Amino acid sequence: MKKAEMKVYKDRLVLLRSRLRGDVNHLADAALNKNGNHAAGDLSSMPIHMADIGSDNFEQEFTLSLMETEGDTLDAIEAALERIEDGTYGQCDECGVKIPKTRLNAIPYASYCVKCAEKLEG
Repeated sequence: MKKAEMKVYKDRLVLLRSRLRGDVNHLADAALNKNGNHAAGDLSSMPIHMADIGSDNFEQEFTLSLMETEGDTLDAIEAALERIEDGTYGQCDECGVKIPKTRLNAIPYASYCVKCAEKLEG
């Protein structure tokens, strides 16, 4: 892959990384309830009704799950940026073939070609 092409993907990855970091920070605030009742002046975060407790627990676990998924994506983005620096970006980590640009356009942090990704997921 040419340097100019790699620069386009690098810029895309850096922008995506920045956006996801902001999302993760926002989710962390929501999960820890930093922006909720405390910002409104309500010092008690204890729900009054038992159903509220269940809803709050579900929301917190769901938010933590989203944070984990986005954290995994951030790790994949960091690995892709390292591959750009190494000059191995765009090559499948499993079989070594060139990853099609259509795949890299859709998932710029992809480290496997479609065939190997399907094999590893299955």
